[in-house]
Amino acid sequence: MSDDGVMIGFSDRPELLRLDRANRHGLVAGATGTGKTVTLQILAQGFSDAGVPVFAADVKGDLSGIGAAGAPNEKALARAAAMNLTLRPTAAPVVFWDLFGQEGHPIRATVSEMGPLLLSRMLDLNEVQEGVMSVVFRACDDEKLELLDLKDLRAALAFASEHSAELGAQYGNVSEATVATIQRKLLVLEDQGGGNIFGEPALQLRDLMRTDPSGRGYVNLLAADKLITSPSLYATFLLWLMSELFEELPEVGDPEKPKLVFFFDEAHLLFRDAPKPLLEKVEQVVRLIRSKGVGVYFITQNPADIPETVLGQLGNRIEHALRAYTPVEQRGLKAAADSFRPNPAFDTATAIQELGVGEALVSVLDEKGAPTMVQKTTIRPPDSRMGPVTPAERAAVMAASPVHGLYDQTLDRESAYEQLKARAAPPPVAAAPAPTPPSAPWGEPPEAAPRASGRMGMGEAFARSMLRTIGSQVGREIVRGVLGGLVASSRGSGRRRRY
Repeated sequence: MSDDGVMIGFSDRPELLRLDRANRHGLVAGATGTGKTVTLQILAQGFSDAGVPVFAADVKGDLSGIGAAGAPNEKALARAAAMNLTLRPTAAPVVFWDLFGQEGHPIRATVSEMGPLLLSRMLDLNEVQEGVMSVVFRACDDEKLELLDLKDLRAALAFASEHSAELGAQYGNVSEATVATIQRKLLVLEDQGGGNIFGEPALQLRDLMRTDPSGRGYVNLLAADKLITSPSLYATFLLWLMSELFEELPEVGDPEKPKLVFFFDEAHLLFRDAPKPLLEKVEQVVRLIRSKGVGVYFITQNPADIPETVLGQLGNRIEHALRAYTPVEQRGLKAAADSFRPNPAFDTATAIQELGVGEALVSVLDEKGAPTMVQKTTIRPPDSRMGPVTPAERAAVMAASPVHGLYDQTLDRESAYEQLKARAAPPPVAAAPAPTPPSAPWGEPPEAAPRASGRMGMGEAFARSMLRTIGSQVGREIVRGVLGGLVASSRGSGRRRRY
C-alpha cells in the first residue's frame, strides 16, 4: 500500500491501482494456475490496509490465508528485494461467512428480497414459469403475506394452484401444472442446500462495510468451496448481493477511495446461459454502482467470458498468462490483447502467452481516468499467508468476529406459511345445548334413560344431514372471503420486494 493506491507489482516502476479510480471496476484474468488467487489476495489486503472493506468469495479455500500473517520463503523475499519492497508479515481483519453456516457465520436473505427474477434464475425457470412466480409474488404483496423462507413460498404456490382461476382473472394465467413444476424445482434447490439461504435474520449490508479499531477495512470472505458445486446458486446469490448494494447505498459520485470493493470470482458462471433480462440487470448494476462508491472486480480465466457491454466498463485490468491451443482460445487471446492500450516495446498477444506464474500484463486508470499503457509486471508477494488457515485459526477468527452472535441463530416469525394455514382452518362451530329432560312428578322416581343404540332414528339422521349442508355452505363462504381479501386488499411491505 502507498498513499495513492494499492501496489500490484513492479515493471520498470511500481504499478499502483489508484484508490480514487478503484470504483471504476476491474478484471483479473488468466489460465488456471497462473497466480490469479494471489493477485486477488494482494488487492484485497491492499484495500483493507487503506481502510476499504472488501467482499470476496473463497472458491478454493486458499484465500482464507489472508486472515493469518505470512511466513515468506526465500523466493518471496528475493522477489520483494528486487522490487525494493520490505514485506511486513501481517494478517488482514477477516469475517468468515458461509451460506451453510459451517465455515463461517450464516448469511441469509428473505425470499421477498431475492425477488422473482433472481429466484427464477436460481431455479432455472423458463419464461412461463418465471411469469407465474411473478404473479405469486405480486399476489402475496397485495395480500400482505410475507415471504421469508422456502416454506412460505411453498405455501403461497400451493394456494395459487388451488385458486388458479381466481388469481388468473386478477393477475394473469396461473397453470396448476406450472406451479407443480416450480415446486419440484424447489425440491432440487433444497437438496443442493439452497434452503439455507432464505430466512431471518437477513444480512444487513452495514455488517459488510465495517472497519476495525485501527481503521483497516474488514475482508468479508464467503466460503464457496461447496457452494461452487451449484453454479446457479453461487452466481445468483452474488448477483443478489451486488444488486442489494446498488439499491441500498446512496450516491456519492467518485470518492477518494471506495466504500466497498466487491470481488466476483469465477465470473463466467454469472453470464453462462443467462437470459437477456438478467444480462441487462447485470449491465445496469455494473454501470451505475460505481457512483455508489462500490468497485466490482471480476475474476475469470478469459476476458471473453465477460460480455462486451460489461467488459467495456472494467477500467483496471490485470491479465495473467493465457494459452491458445484451439480456435476459440485464439479468438479469446486476440480479444484480450486488443483490450489493452498497446505498448510499442512488445507485442501484447505474444507477451500474454509467454508470461510465467506470478507475472501479468497490467493496465490501470491514471489520474485523468485514462488507461495506462500495458506493462509486463511481476506481481508482488503478499504480507499474509499464501494458503488456507487451519480449522482452529478459523474458529478463533469467528469467535472474535464483530458479527459473532448476530446471525448464528435462525428466527422463524409468523409469515405466509402460518398466515395461510390459519386462514384454511375452519372456524369452531358452537355445539347445540342438550335438551333438558322433563321433571318427574313429585314423589315418583325419574324415568330410566333409554339404552344407547347403534341405530339412528329418522329425526337424528335428518339433523346430521342438515349440519353437513350448513358446514359445506360455511366452507364455501370462507373460501370466498379469503379470495375476496386476496383481490381487494393491498399494502406496502415492511421489507423491500422486487419485481
